[in-house]
Amino acid sequence: MNKDVLFSAKGHYKTPCYVFDTDIFESRAKRVKQAFGSNVGLCYSIKADPFMTEFVPDVFDRIEVCSPGELSICEKVGADLSKVIFSGVNKTYEDVERAFNDRVGVFTAESRLHLEYINKVSLENGSVSSVILRLSHGSQFGIDENELKELVKDREQFKGVQIIGLHYFTGTNKTKAKVIEKELARLDELLISLKSEYGFEASHVEYGTGLAVEYYKDLTDESDYALLDEVAPVIRAFADKYPLTVEMGRFFAATCGYYLTTVMDIKQNDGINYVICDGGINQLNYYGQNMAMKVPPIELLDNKEGENTDYCLCGSLCTTADILVRKVTLPKLSIGDTLVFSKCGAYSVCEGIAVFLSRSLPAVSVYSEKEGLRSLRGHFESYTLNYGGGIE
Repeated sequence: MNKDVLFSAKGHYKTPCYVFDTDIFESRAKRVKQAFGSNVGLCYSIKADPFMTEFVPDVFDRIEVCSPGELSICEKVGADLSKVIFSGVNKTYEDVERAFNDRVGVFTAESRLHLEYINKVSLENGSVSSVILRLSHGSQFGIDENELKELVKDREQFKGVQIIGLHYFTGTNKTKAKVIEKELARLDELLISLKSEYGFEASHVEYGTGLAVEYYKDLTDESDYALLDEVAPVIRAFADKYPLTVEMGRFFAATCGYYLTTVMDIKQNDGINYVICDGGINQLNYYGQNMAMKVPPIELLDNKEGENTDYCLCGSLCTTADILVRKVTLPKLSIGDTLVFSKCGAYSVCEGIAVFLSRSLPAVSVYSEKEGLRSLRGHFESYTLNYGGGIE
């Protein structure tokens, strides 16, 4: 989004709120496609920013969905459910049945139990479902390599599924191409073993690169794209051997988001200028919740001139942990000024401790050059305690 557009629409914002630029989201995806090449499919993991689900451009071949709630989002916005890869570490039989009835394109299996659920639902409906087995990387996610091999060996016992390949995701915000090269070498070794021992050839390999986004130092896209271009030859080489889909969320969505919060109070305690905002860490979250000591990109909605002052930016929660930035130098602030945080399009909107202190959820708007600025959600104030029936 052109900053002039964002700032010129200041009268339309009631803070705290998010604004997501769908043009930036699409441009970022096209840049990844350009780097990885036509042989590599792209998958958007909607957990990074579910509000982008409605605006997923055609450059994406797949959409990763990890919960029944995310599946509901896809249903509500009219997403192409045949593109959905239905993932998630906790799938119930009912979840699988619902996804099957939605005709999702591919299921992941994170355990033998998942495979059994998918097999049973498919057989009951006289069908066969496509499944990829998730390889574990030493955590609660995925299937141990030895058990995965056993499932491939015994795949004919599961008449309701066709195991078409593997899913491998090890973590996010990776900064080194060598890590990705090492992980793909492991996948290559396993796939060679599966072919030689069990005659299994994958027709779908989903790999999560988890490419890093630079939030605090280089506030342009240059660092991100330098890493992308460094990784690209490794991805292309693997895709020359196997049908590869790269799954990411953060790298696609991070730069498309802005978070706006208003200065509600300013005071000085023990020589520190504290600013109380109407937002907070329940709504604004950069990678790994490593806020406070680092300074993300911040601007004022209204251009101000004059003396700069050091501030500690705090939120509205009753905890000393609610510090957005421990120390930042800004033009002298006044009550009513609006702060604009950039690069918060990934996870921030859905990863914070949203309901702590029963603060209202922030409004959400989207922008594109074609459609202009429009609201997706007003301030949502239903997280209030209802003693007759729990949380409304």
